[in-house]
Amino acid sequence: LTGDEAQTVLDRAGITLNKNTVPDDPRSPFVTSGIRIGTPSTTTQGMAEPEMELIAELIVRTLKGRDNDSVVDAVRADVAELCSPFAPYGD
Repeated sequence: LTGDEAQTVLDRAGITLNKNTVPDDPRSPFVTSGIRIGTPSTTTQGMAEPEMELIAELIVRTLKGRDNDSVVDAVRADVAELCSPFAPYGD
């Protein structure tokens, strides 16, 4: 699984992050071996540790089920439910 593949499937599931190289990465910067997960947007919306744990679980579910559209669609619905009480730009 490359960083590019992870970024693509997670985007389909409604989770935005970006592919990123890792030290001594053998892959091209256009493919990468890793991903970068930023939290400023989630914390700005008021999310905290419990939501971060759930986000991590959603990422794992997505990556493990990346070849199954129903898994990715189910995660997308769970992401929407998780985000619904949090205003994207504050009040």
